[in-house]
Amino acid sequence: MAKNERTSKSVAAKASKVMKDPKSSKQMKSIAASALTQTADRKKRK
Repeated sequence: MAKNERTSKSVAAKASKVMKDPKSSKQMKSIAASALTQTADRKKRK
């Protein structure tokens, strides 16, 4: 993955919903997890 490739906020939100859904298949959760690992790092709040 190139350094400038990141998952958008909307895709990350959908991936999060897939991860939380107990009815999601293992394959769907695997894809969602992959998308979530490619999200931009959060900045720490002070």
